[in-house]
Amino acid sequence: MRLAIIGLGLGRHLARWATSIGMEIVALCDLDEQVLESAGSEYPDALLTGRWQDLLTYDVDAVALVNDFDAHAPMAIAFLDAGIHVLSESAACTSEAEGRALIAASDRSKVTYSFAENYVVHPHVRVMADALAAGEIGPVQLIEADYLHAMAPESVDSLIRDSATWRGRISPTAYCTHTLSPILHLTRAWPTEVSAFPVNAEDPRPAVAMAVRLSTGALAIARHGFLQGEPDSHWSWVSVRGSTGLIESSRAAGDQAWDVRLRKEGWTVGQAAAIEEQRSASRIELNGELVERHNEGTVRVLQAFRDTVMAGAPPMVPVRAAVAASLVGVAGAESLARDSCPVPVPDVSQ
Repeated sequence: MRLAIIGLGLGRHLARWATSIGMEIVALCDLDEQVLESAGSEYPDALLTGRWQDLLTYDVDAVALVNDFDAHAPMAIAFLDAGIHVLSESAACTSEAEGRALIAASDRSKVTYSFAENYVVHPHVRVMADALAAGEIGPVQLIEADYLHAMAPESVDSLIRDSATWRGRISPTAYCTHTLSPILHLTRAWPTEVSAFPVNAEDPRPAVAMAVRLSTGALAIARHGFLQGEPDSHWSWVSVRGSTGLIESSRAAGDQAWDVRLRKEGWTVGQAAAIEEQRSASRIELNGELVERHNEGTVRVLQAFRDTVMAGAPPMVPVRAAVAASLVGVAGAESLARDSCPVPVPDVSQ
């Protein structure tokens, strides 16, 4: 499978894992010439270019979009129309119009769009998905997800106060896909309405919390941004309360952060005491070695993408789910601007 990578920050990390599962990196693209040359030294046979348009007619099976957060949709549409499979990282779109144009492009294309959302296949989320599919805690009533970074104020300011960078350009609500994608994946629901709240009313940029009504009637609470006390499970913590129990990420340190606590109330099984369990996801191996927990999601995303391109498997996170998660951030920005009033999330489910 011949893969091109656009954006060589996180893209270099993605390229190394793609190579480890048998993909061939045949082209690299970045606007920074020094970054491009440095990455190119690892792949001496790859085409190096600063123009992503050059890849539209190059001999590639697929492209991974790992460039600026808010620049993916136009590129994805162009590659889909050119017959090149797309893997898009972090955000699908920045507006409803962009999202609907992306869905239309995916629908008319003979190739596929996949969302590179590793948070739906992190170890703790996989355990929760199995428990929910088995009906162990009943229908979901409340689900919470965090994507939080604990950083010093000066480090946060250097990321979000510079309008020349994508983090400085985007709305505080925009980077919500690492919370919303697991929420939608676990509940098999669609977002219908969002109210967004700044954690600090005087300075909304560092962190926000969003209350999202789901199509099932359940409520989701998503928190993301820069707050202290980040979990060791790759900045991700998830909690799901059902009608008969609770399942949530452990708040332990190290590898135990990926474990899950399951609690079923005693009355649900005809006894006085509640049932408590700790569960862990099975480890995965690659080329005879265990994959570190925080890299499991990335490996699974790339394996799923390979299977989609080469074997016709359905995308792990398809275009409508990707657009729906991204549009929560778009509607959330409107809510934030309107003093946290509820704002409908566009329905892209059909």
